[in-house]
Amino acid sequence: MDPLEELIRAQPGLSISLAVLGLVVGSFLNVVIYRLPKIMEAQRQRDYSECSGEVSKASEKLSLAFPGSRCPHCNAGVKPTQNIPVLSYLLLRGKCAACDMPISVRYPVVEALTALIWVLCGLQFGVSYALAAAMLLTAVLVVLTAIDLDHQVLPDSLTLPLVWVGLLLNIDNTFVSLESAVLGAAFGYLCLWAVFWLFKIATGKEGMGHGDFKLLAALGAWFGLAALPTIVLLSSAVGAFLGVALIVTGKQDRETPMPFGPFLAGAGLIHLFYPNVLLTWVTGA
Repeated sequence: MDPLEELIRAQPGLSISLAVLGLVVGSFLNVVIYRLPKIMEAQRQRDYSECSGEVSKASEKLSLAFPGSRCPHCNAGVKPTQNIPVLSYLLLRGKCAACDMPISVRYPVVEALTALIWVLCGLQFGVSYALAAAMLLTAVLVVLTAIDLDHQVLPDSLTLPLVWVGLLLNIDNTFVSLESAVLGAAFGYLCLWAVFWLFKIATGKEGMGHGDFKLLAALGAWFGLAALPTIVLLSSAVGAFLGVALIVTGKQDRETPMPFGPFLAGAGLIHLFYPNVLLTWVTGA
């Protein structure tokens, strides 16, 4: 029997529970992905208005909880029966019930992906503090990936708390020792910070955003100093390959910036489940 199949059979209740919970939480993550950038932009506009003395334009108050979900095309409210993760999308055939406009496939993808990742977390860590921590980390990484793809920004409101949570978790050696976590956070930030300035000095251009420094610092805080080479190499290799592929196929111009956050997040996920993946590839073991 396959080892993965054995684990699933050994913990069917846990896997099913995590799958259902992942679908529900994934639905909320879609709200965060859509609304958090809008909330940030509204705050920037208010700050600018206060500094410039201009009268801020009145706009509808928006938060992660208010108002209820609506269609972005016709503004029709989404009924509870139309908001069942994945299932509602399939029953509605990917279209709004009110205006028949298409609904982004990202909604069911985020829900299903969160459920799948959380099941994998359950199989990896079992019922433990590490499981709860891994669920939190992966949920935030999903949100950061989607926001960076859409807006090329990694919100400080997500990356900075992730750094501190990683350090606090490792006080009890949840993933690595506290010493390794502190060094991982520091060198994770400084690594990309140095690359940023070397590239800027050499070319006069900014090769990445400051949010990338903070995300790598967060991953260093969670997984320690020894994880940084794997995460950096994996993210850089995949990012470079995909970037070249997009340029060669004409789908992206050389001057068009490509977000690096999703590659860092993906490399972090790989390390979470396969911490020795780089060593395995090199040695062929």
